[in-house]
Amino acid sequence: MPSLRIKRYLVTGLLTFIPLWVTWLVLSFVVNLLAGIGAPLVVLAMHAVGWVSPATEAAIRDSWFTWLLALVLTLAALYLVGLLASRVVGKRLIGAFDAVLNRIPLVQTIYGGTKKLMSVLQNQPGGLQRVVLVDFPRNGMKVVGFVTRVMVEEHSGREIAAVYIPTTPNPTGGYLELVPVDELTPTDWTMDQAMAFIISGGAVAPDTLPSRLPVEKN
Repeated sequence: MPSLRIKRYLVTGLLTFIPLWVTWLVLSFVVNLLAGIGAPLVVLAMHAVGWVSPATEAAIRDSWFTWLLALVLTLAALYLVGLLASRVVGKRLIGAFDAVLNRIPLVQTIYGGTKKLMSVLQNQPGGLQRVVLVDFPRNGMKVVGFVTRVMVEEHSGREIAAVYIPTTPNPTGGYLELVPVDELTPTDWTMDQAMAFIISGGAVAPDTLPSRLPVEKN
């Protein structure tokens, strides 16, 4: 039937378009974020050029050119920061910069907490898998979480894990759960595999899913 064929083609086209659309949304968010960081410096540079040659400023003041220049400037700055951070002198400068920020109460809380989170996610915790499954929002439903720290509960002595649970498809937002370690389901997933699973909405995933062994009752 022609109507069924049209519906089938529309559904096929939609399923083909959605991955491209999601990829575009994620990439455009990241690229625009990076371009926004360098935009103020580009605006200042434009004003400086305008003082010397107003005609040149008018010729180059284009939204696309300004956006592209801001993006290139941000990427170059990030590259230089990474290069500097890998050298001994750069590490000392960053350490001195951290010491200054640590003396500012509110800034220290935000900057210090974010830096510790980035450092924790880059390193494998001792004796515990980084990527785990957690019962959330109720038993029987599981989500992917990242263990950021393990603490000891007073009186009981139980180990409690701080687990960051990112949202889909944007993993920059999420929840923080305190979960007993014995209630976590460990996985052998890497951070890249977990992020691909989250961003794709579960479409990119291993063939098998780990499960926690049932507790034997006496």
